[in-house]
Amino acid sequence: MASRIIRYISAVLFLTGFAGLVLSFAAPDIAARADRDVLPPSEARDSEGLEASYPVVYSIQVQGVIGPVIHEHIKKHLVQAEAMNAEALVLEMHTPGGLLTSTRDITQTILSASVPVVVYVSPPGAHAASAGTYILYASHIAAMAPGTNIGAATPVAMGTEGPTEEQRRGTSKDDDDDKEGAEKEKRPSQGAMAEKAVSDASAYIRGLAEMRGRNADWAEKAVREASSLTAAEAIELNVIEIVAEDLQDLVVQMHGRTVKVKDGVEKTLDTKDAVILRKDTGWRVRFLQIITDPNVAFLLMTLGGYGLIYEFANPGTFVPGVIGVICLVLGLFAMNVLPVNYAGVILILLGLGFMAGEAVVPSFGVLGIGGAFSFAMGATILYEPDLTGVGLSWWTIGVVTGFSFLILTVVLAYAIKGQRGPVTTGKEGMLNSKAEILKWANGKGDVRVSGEIWSAVPDQPRSFRKGEMVKIVRIDGLKLVIAPVDDPEDDITV
Repeated sequence: MASRIIRYISAVLFLTGFAGLVLSFAAPDIAARADRDVLPPSEARDSEGLEASYPVVYSIQVQGVIGPVIHEHIKKHLVQAEAMNAEALVLEMHTPGGLLTSTRDITQTILSASVPVVVYVSPPGAHAASAGTYILYASHIAAMAPGTNIGAATPVAMGTEGPTEEQRRGTSKDDDDDKEGAEKEKRPSQGAMAEKAVSDASAYIRGLAEMRGRNADWAEKAVREASSLTAAEAIELNVIEIVAEDLQDLVVQMHGRTVKVKDGVEKTLDTKDAVILRKDTGWRVRFLQIITDPNVAFLLMTLGGYGLIYEFANPGTFVPGVIGVICLVLGLFAMNVLPVNYAGVILILLGLGFMAGEAVVPSFGVLGIGGAFSFAMGATILYEPDLTGVGLSWWTIGVVTGFSFLILTVVLAYAIKGQRGPVTTGKEGMLNSKAEILKWANGKGDVRVSGEIWSAVPDQPRSFRKGEMVKIVRIDGLKLVIAPVDDPEDDITV
């Protein structure tokens, strides 16, 4: 009974932990959605209310980390904007950055669009850092709201530490030549890979700037020195074209501007009396953004593995098993979307399998320690941050691996305790245990022990009463040989 209660309590705690994981990552997104700027019905209309005589400006939100989900989100709405012959597609952007691969995919989508794409950094207080800066430079028209900023476009691994202290200060590379030279001697390969990534990103954003006629020197500075600009500074340095108070103001200022779209076709925007069609992001996009975060995907896979391990060790609980399968499927989906090293995925799954084997078939640490080592190595090589911009936080790796070692230690402790303790199963486990007399007549009777009914005979001629407690002294075939309990307080196993 006690073990069943413990299993149910553990299942509830597992379910609570799963819910806490989801809500902890979803809460900021939910709060942001609640506070978003929504135009009143008189200014923003559904597609059913659009009149053919009015030009349409299509607007969507691009918030959170830039990844494959955001790319598909932009691509889908760009197709819709092109289908309805919209004057422009406005991306209301607020992002800390994202994946290099997804950033390049988005910029290529914008460059091949037949509808002008306008990046509008908003609302006030928002920013378009890192990946957002590249996307802004690729847009046909770049705009910002007062109180916003862009920049800090130095390539770093998503999910790991941000720019270095030197980059935050904005010091140039020449200021610390001696220090950087010493660091490169200590870590030549890492420094070379980082330099390659920075050089590639600098050339890429400079090319975008030259294509759109924007400030290429500052663009390169944003990559190499993590420089940032406010809206006022950006328009003064020819980084953006418009500073707009809100979406309505942006649409007014866009009117009459000429841009080049796909195949060099020039298009003059007619937005004087435009109807703004504003589309909500939708719960699906927000949810997929959460689970495709590298750290969340890793935690989902780990939580799924632990859920299955717990279910196999305690069959019939169901809750950990069901949640484990769901987490594992979501984690594998995210891994399929993210640029991962599949050797790392295999090592993580092997590690979880070895630790599960230790829980079911104790090997005195061989499977457990090997599983923990495999798990840690898999987490370390899961992503290639220098090539993809995706990486796991070392805090995440350390905490999860430490938790795995803790579970392993508990399992090994119970295994060792079980080996050293007395036998509690089979015939040996019944010796000296307590039994209850159910009936007694003619020198023999029936007793109940551990929920089972056995035939019993006395160790010497004697009589017992119904309900009397006795102890088992030996087992003779299918009969128990019993004796009276001399002292009821004796330490007799039950």
